[in-house]
Amino acid sequence: MGATKTEHYTERQNEISILAKALGHPARIAILDYLATVNTCICGDIVNELPLSQPTVSQHLKELKNAKLIKGNIEGNSICYCINENTLEKIKNFINGISAQILKTSNCC
Repeated sequence: MGATKTEHYTERQNEISILAKALGHPARIAILDYLATVNTCICGDIVNELPLSQPTVSQHLKELKNAKLIKGNIEGNSICYCINENTLEKIKNFINGISAQILKTSNCC
């Protein structure tokens, strides 16, 4: 299969694709689930919640942060992470837009 040519797609389509890819791993979903239940946390807290090593959790946090699904602030020797509400709103708007289109034109099987 050839390489994806992102220039053929809109900025929005590329952005949603990056978000979907970041959401495509159950460990990242588990991290987001955990972050949704607490105000903020440090990486060590997340490691205690998941059956993964600290380096693996750090890699998943990096992927989530690169996709702007989470944001982090350095506090002393720790980084506190939380869900990025702005990015979450983009996902919500995308899903709501598709849902609205389906409801308008629903004549599929």
